Amino acid sequence: MAFVYLHLAVFGFWIVANLGLVPGVPEWDESFVVLAMIASVEAIFLSTFVLISQNRMAAAADKRADLDLQINLLSEHELTKVVAMVSAISEHLGLHHVTGEEVEELKRNVAPEAVLDAIETSIEKQAS
Repeated sequence: MAFVYLHLAVFGFWIVANLGLVPGVPEWDESFVVLAMIASVEAIFLSTFVLISQNRMAAAADKRADLDLQINLLSEHELTKVVAMVSAISEHLGLHHVTGEEVEELKRNVAPEAVLDAIETSIEKQAS
């Protein structure tokens, strides 16, 4: 907020002084052209800084998303192995358990490419 207060004070003083409302201070920009030019140049620089900051934040978010994807894929792979091991142990011990399509599906590794293709297909269907 200090930035806002500073600009409010500077621009406010500029306007009040150039309207002739401050005794002893001569008017130097009666048409406010210089003030408009300074504000425009400042806006250009501020918008450039904001865009640079947003690009850096987007790059950091992309890195975090990539890391999150790698961790999720690793977890999926490990869980698939755990399901296969538990299933093999229960078969070896002769435990009666419910086997079905779900267990067999859980034992299969997930191909990330297939998941991405399914997501893209779903998005295309929703778009049309």
